[in-house]
Amino acid sequence: MNVSVVVPAYNEADRIGAVLGPLVRCPSVDEIIVVDDGSDDGTAQVAERYSVRVVSLPENRGKAAALDEGVSLARNEVLLFLDADLVGLREEHVERLIGVYRPEEVDMVVGVFSNGRMNTDLAQKINPFASGQRVLSKALWERAKENVPEMNYGIEIALSRLAAKEGWRQERVKLDGVTHILKEEKRGFARGVLDRVKMYGDMLKWLVKKV
Repeated sequence: MNVSVVVPAYNEADRIGAVLGPLVRCPSVDEIIVVDDGSDDGTAQVAERYSVRVVSLPENRGKAAALDEGVSLARNEVLLFLDADLVGLREEHVERLIGVYRPEEVDMVVGVFSNGRMNTDLAQKINPFASGQRVLSKALWERAKENVPEMNYGIEIALSRLAAKEGWRQERVKLDGVTHILKEEKRGFARGVLDRVKMYGDMLKWLVKKV
């Protein structure tokens, strides 16, 4: 089974190496596509140091658009989505996510943080639907686009709602020791809080909206 990994990234120059390093060492990964979503901090230049394909968008278009750009370029039917700001990612996490995915039995695999940081662990226990670490087919991605054409930060929620509505077979994988950098840490407290409120607002919109 050949797998294409899509990593959407916006101003993650200081963090993306911690994701790409383990990825390029994974035997189950056939292709890695980094979509630089209009960054202005040299994210693309850092990504280019690794054996990956880097695509730079001229302006920030949001996570869903960045993912869709990567999917459109992927040469394989099986896709793995990973956030660019993960901390503690190891090869075995990636291999486990891919290994659990079996097209004839599982439609989507969702990675959930465990034993990383208390706040991120708790957030994903409360709302595992918001995880950005997923394995699914290109066909199901296209299906989601048809049903939820204006996804942005709510993309994870939208995928989960559509999966529930259509009865996709799902498996969750605990990503032991994995967490991510909070927005408040990346962008400063005030800007981070504003971005978080916007993100949760988008997620809430799709959570309460009928797909």
